[in-house]
Amino acid sequence: MPDRTPVTVAGASGRMGAALRTLLHDHPTLRLGACLERSGHPWLSGGGPQGVPVTDDPAAALAVAPVVVDFTAPEASVAIARAAAARGAVHVIGTTGFDADTLAALVAAGQGAVSVRAGNMSLGVNLLVQLTRRVAAALGPEFDIEIIEAHHRAKRDAPSGTALMLGEAAAEGRGVALDTAAERARDGLCGPRADGAIGFAVVRGGDIVGEHDVVFAGPGERIVLRHMATDRTIFARGALKAADWALGRPAGDYDMLDVLGI
Repeated sequence: MPDRTPVTVAGASGRMGAALRTLLHDHPTLRLGACLERSGHPWLSGGGPQGVPVTDDPAAALAVAPVVVDFTAPEASVAIARAAAARGAVHVIGTTGFDADTLAALVAAGQGAVSVRAGNMSLGVNLLVQLTRRVAAALGPEFDIEIIEAHHRAKRDAPSGTALMLGEAAAEGRGVALDTAAERARDGLCGPRADGAIGFAVVRGGDIVGEHDVVFAGPGERIVLRHMATDRTIFARGALKAADWALGRPAGDYDMLDVLGI
């Protein structure tokens, strides 16, 4: 293959890391350049991919590769953003579960880098986001909005980053703030549904890759927009598309809608 741009994979031993490493093996323009793992990880003393450096230092990883694809944890992503900004590198962020403070820290740390961040990197989900925004804008307040998501039993954050993307799109379509409209949990005698609420329901179990429904429930009818992922390769493929697209872009914060041109 012709010269390909080396990529650092953060969390390289995890589910998404494995999918990324597989795709990079035969990618036409990108290749695996380094693996970034947490301190104390067994790969730091051997066992990682042959011929590829493994480190727990983001700066060292980005000295080897000018782009990092990051599906890790919020605090780790902030440290990676800081290293990416110091080198003017590309930071593709698929990490979810940020609270407001950690997200603000991520944005501050990443000043000077090219970052692409999305709660979901797949083409189908980003199309679903656009549809959700348009349908929410078109339907009246008599349609209640519920977002139902399901993931594997090991997922740590809830609602998922994708569910929150969909909630934001629905809120934008309605012209309201998600923070004020979201209804994240119901239990016991919680009373009738609040007018204008955007509800979230969460399922965790087995090896579910990712399923999301946006339900618009009105009098006498329901509209359901659905995306079902059966292979997490779709997220890895989208992340690498983002990495390829971001190389050479001016510093700034981008998302998958920028990458996909939608």
